[in-house]
Amino acid sequence: MKRFFQSLQARYMAIILVALFLFQAAYLLVAMLAMGLQEDILGEQKQNQNETDPKQIEEKWHADAKALENSSSESISSLFAEWKKTYPDASMFWVDEMGNLMEQLDVKGNLPAQWTPAYTAKFIKERYGGDPFTVISFIGGDEKNGFIVLEIPRNLFLPPMVKVAEKYGIFLGAGLLLIITLFIIVSFLFFRGIRKRLLHLQEAMERRDMDSLPIGIDVQKNDEIGQLEKTFNEMVEELKESKQREQEEEQLRRELIANLSHDLRTPLTKINAQTYSIAKEDLSPEGKQAVKALETSIVNIDRLIENLMSYTLLMASKHKQELIELDAVRFVRENMASWYPVFEKEGFEVNIELEPFEKKWQADPMWLGRIFDNILQNVLRHAKDGLFLEVATESTEVCDVIVFTDYGNGLKNSSNEKGAGIGLSIVDMMVKGMKLEWDIESGDSGTVIKIIRKH
Repeated sequence: MKRFFQSLQARYMAIILVALFLFQAAYLLVAMLAMGLQEDILGEQKQNQNETDPKQIEEKWHADAKALENSSSESISSLFAEWKKTYPDASMFWVDEMGNLMEQLDVKGNLPAQWTPAYTAKFIKERYGGDPFTVISFIGGDEKNGFIVLEIPRNLFLPPMVKVAEKYGIFLGAGLLLIITLFIIVSFLFFRGIRKRLLHLQEAMERRDMDSLPIGIDVQKNDEIGQLEKTFNEMVEELKESKQREQEEEQLRRELIANLSHDLRTPLTKINAQTYSIAKEDLSPEGKQAVKALETSIVNIDRLIENLMSYTLLMASKHKQELIELDAVRFVRENMASWYPVFEKEGFEVNIELEPFEKKWQADPMWLGRIFDNILQNVLRHAKDGLFLEVATESTEVCDVIVFTDYGNGLKNSSNEKGAGIGLSIVDMMVKGMKLEWDIESGDSGTVIKIIRKH
């Protein structure tokens, strides 16, 4: 239950309930205010309810008209004045027995000076049941003495609350409009606060620390968004713990590889020395072939250990790099001069077509040499079926390219020697580390590897 009252749903329901309460309170408040302002009117009506009863007014008017002993101007004016005190909004006039309009008081509109029977009948027809409320009485109760007319606006007979509503309805409407406006403003602020907190959470998800992990967020409220923020913080902590474990495992793996590589070199050196000693003995052809195969295996193992060490150092960003300006074509030519006897011994046809580049390359000689060595070692392992190697250069307005082409079975097909994966992984990291690019296309008809430097 406590969690529900802390939720956003409970808060918005509270806003709606308060708004409904204010609507009812506004009606009551405005009505009470209006009733207070009309207290004098209601007091008078309580004292004399007959004054607002049309039937009682009609009977009293007839009685007062009948009570007139004569139709003199003084008596008529006195009667009009007396009724005017009770009904300030009333209008009255007198027509004598000859049809002459003798006297009028607060009459709205123009009355004819001479009243004919036809006009009198028309007047009575128009006023019957209409507004204003009209009463016609003969003076002294005799039609020979003329008649007097009383006209009162029918709104005088409306209930008190209707009068109040008509007079003070604008205040009630303004109060309701104010409450609606306040409700809209509060709802807007409520949802704006939710949106602001969600955007803040989104920004927190996009921020990263030194380890490229999200940064935690302060939990200020215990509602649904607060629970989401809390869950996000828990996720961040789990990621940090996972990252820390991963770093510890990576460090342990690197140390293991470094130690293992170092430990393997000692027995490998001894094996190499013993192989050299055996090779000097007088051996049979089969023995010499076995020694040669053993020497080749020792070289391959040494190369794999070197690649493993380099890969570990590159992953740890501890492989030293010194970029200098160098003539890439000349560097390739010198590198191929050391490799040419190896390929010639294996029976490869080697084609070298090198054209000078206009601009020098920014590269590390050690890294670039390692890239070429790994590519050429890969050719030796996987392209012995084709026995062809071409090293060429290409230049465009966009880039300079060094191209290695062989006619082997491709990298996807099996070969007698393994280990190309880590060698090409080292090529990839070193190429990108020197801000160069490379591309490899391999199929059943051969492999093409390009080292690219964009201008």
